[in-house]
Amino acid sequence: MRVLFIDSVHPILKERLEKSGMDCVSGETLSKQEVLAQISDFQGIVIRSKFIVDREFLKKASSLRFIARSGSGLENIDLETARKKGITIFNSPEGNRNAVAEHAIGMLMSLFNNLNNADREVRNGLWQREANRGIELEGKKVGLLGYGNTGQAFARVLSGFGCSVYAYDKYLKSWPDENAISCNVKTIQKECDILSLHLPLTKETNGWIDHDFMVKFSKPFYLINTSRGPIVKTRHLVEGIKSGKILGACLDVLEYEESSFELSSAITNPDLEYLTSSNKVILSPHVAGWTVESYFKLSNVLADKILAELGIQE
Repeated sequence: MRVLFIDSVHPILKERLEKSGMDCVSGETLSKQEVLAQISDFQGIVIRSKFIVDREFLKKASSLRFIARSGSGLENIDLETARKKGITIFNSPEGNRNAVAEHAIGMLMSLFNNLNNADREVRNGLWQREANRGIELEGKKVGLLGYGNTGQAFARVLSGFGCSVYAYDKYLKSWPDENAISCNVKTIQKECDILSLHLPLTKETNGWIDHDFMVKFSKPFYLINTSRGPIVKTRHLVEGIKSGKILGACLDVLEYEESSFELSSAITNPDLEYLTSSNKVILSPHVAGWTVESYFKLSNVLADKILAELGIQE
């Protein structure tokens, strides 16, 4: 079996697949057109977010048996066409769920304790204690939309802070743990001080967090988004911050990202400019799941799944 590595991942994946007898080919520097020219020769591909695996791609991938996506989101793969062709899809949300949870906590604690602002002030010779009085996380009610791998990991971390956690997930057939209370969206909007998103980007979730969604909260709240940028309508988020409905936001992802998760430096947008200048917003460049440990785990999990599916014992 020949496997093309379209994106760079931790070498443990290639090592384990090659050890099992597979021929792994490095294609990280190839363009999409170059990949298309030879994809019919491969039975497997490994990808992150370099380009979209669309219908055209899958049509030419006549020998493809599996797609291994390093990470959790699958929005860059035409899943319907892949499944019609009998192609198995692997992803590895188990590999970075802890990283995402810890990153979300870090962003929230930085926001609650004014750490970014306080750090800048001290470096500039300002020593303003009262202006940087913080807020404690203990006792807060946190609502999670999505209770899969990252949602469950975040709830587990939050439980150590004495929070009450509420979670909504329409796809769970049985509730997996006691770290969160299963509820509907209305309960989250009525009860919670903080809303955290742990959702895939789909037609259903795209733009879900808009003005109408926000105003249904019974009290002002904080927003955390470590999932996908387009789930939140940025213009409405900015309006919510300006009106006081949203007390602050922790954003690892932005609506303006390209499909490769890069943010073009050429983007000029008043809402983006507001976010980057507001001390009520903490930003990071889509790295919530990027840690030294998750880099290894994402690939190791994929190797486990691929070898198990093919019935290969190491």
